[in-house]
Amino acid sequence: MANEVTLTAQNFETEVLKSELPVLVDFWAEWCMPCRMLAPTLEEFSKIYNGKLKIAKLNVDDEPDVASQYGIVSIPTLILFHKGQPVAQHIGLAPRQTLENLLKPYVS
Repeated sequence: MANEVTLTAQNFETEVLKSELPVLVDFWAEWCMPCRMLAPTLEEFSKIYNGKLKIAKLNVDDEPDVASQYGIVSIPTLILFHKGQPVAQHIGLAPRQTLENLLKPYVS
């Protein structure tokens, strides 16, 4: 994938909180069917917004502490970080247009 990052507790600060680009973090798990259904849309976004947006995936089973820190209780949850701060969030599967509307104010 063009600019997708796999997040861990070790690289979260560098890849998300200190990123120059807005970062869309996908909190997901391997067993989550809606998460898998969302993946092609995120892959498409990584190509469309290459250089303008970073797509990052955090497996909640592998990194429960980070997920807990952001109050993740349902997946998929998408949180958009801009300048190190969470600025928008969407829980559950959503149509592409809904997600693009979430990104528009932060991605030129």
